[in-house]
Amino acid sequence: MHSPTEELLKALLDGVERELPGAIELRRRLHACPELAHQEIETSRLVSEALPVEAAAAAGTGLLARVGAADVPPVAIRAELDGLPVQEQTGVEFSARGETMHACGHDVHMAAVVAVARAAAAVAEQLPAPLLAVFQPSEEAYPSGAKLLAEGALREQAPLAILAAHVHPELPWGSVALDPGPVNASFDAVEIEIVGRQTHGAYPHRGADPVLALSAVVTSLHALVGREVSPLHAATLTIATLQAGGADNVIPAVARAGGALRAHLQDDRERLRAMVERAVTGVAAAYGCEGTVGFVAGEPPLENDEQIVQRARALLAEPGMTLAPAWRSCGSDDFAFFGELCPVAMAFVGLEGAPGFAVRPLHHPELLPPEESVGAVARVLAAMYVAAARRSVEM
Repeated sequence: MHSPTEELLKALLDGVERELPGAIELRRRLHACPELAHQEIETSRLVSEALPVEAAAAAGTGLLARVGAADVPPVAIRAELDGLPVQEQTGVEFSARGETMHACGHDVHMAAVVAVARAAAAVAEQLPAPLLAVFQPSEEAYPSGAKLLAEGALREQAPLAILAAHVHPELPWGSVALDPGPVNASFDAVEIEIVGRQTHGAYPHRGADPVLALSAVVTSLHALVGREVSPLHAATLTIATLQAGGADNVIPAVARAGGALRAHLQDDRERLRAMVERAVTGVAAAYGCEGTVGFVAGEPPLENDEQIVQRARALLAEPGMTLAPAWRSCGSDDFAFFGELCPVAMAFVGLEGAPGFAVRPLHHPELLPPEESVGAVARVLAAMYVAAARRSVEM
């Protein structure tokens, strides 16, 4: 005899298989007409028309579609609506023709979430918790669509958990990386300004050189990360832009730098911020200059819920998926904002070795996940939904 969990998962997976032809066709239409962040009007319309229930608008172009009881907290599955400012070079018949492209798999994610929602609608009375399909705007640009939803319409839904699956070209086809704890890093933009005293290059002793001070700041910061954060914790600092001066023979008054801080743990994130401020002001002062730092806060760390992950990993064999080796990244995803609302989990679905797939990194103009990836993502989401929904019943 099958357990209720096994029966529910089988019903959803059977439904997903029935829905795949339509979902693949939807993916093609979405891929052909990508739209940038907060402009996803046609994308939102296409998704809304494909859903089995009426969707509510949220956070601008975003959509929320509930399958199941209206007065019970749901389990949410998320997809992203926006494309990237990339000109497609795949050459397929459903290529985007303009300057925008789905180069991060969002078209696949949307089609997969629609397939799962339609499969859930066919067995709505069996669902232990309503399924909430979340289509968020602006994953690729600020202001973050996930943050807007988490602070507004989604908070009102009081979800029990929010789940996502993201295609990844570096993981083997047929495998899923789904691990507990931190899987993506926080992101903070860093803006550094060093103010010195301008002087002619022939008389450097009459000024205070902000370029020299900034050079020392940059090298100090990169060295200090390894002394501020445990070597067992993931954290990075990148200084990516430098700006100073306009003449070869003049020491300028101001030098600026910009970069990014990333960390898997919130405590490390805060520690690194304090380190940057301390280093900039202290090193600048040693060179007779004044240093200031500004931070533009981005995504928090993405931490997968341990219980949901453990339950979902035990179910992945049913849809024919294998577990990939542990996969963690210092990349950032605004899905992490949902973790400030409720437990979350994100899986990474492998593409390497898929039929006809040419390995390209995310955001590459030739990245084209195969049509089979729609089914792979949908099956993983179905297993994750069952794991989270059954957990809520047993708590």
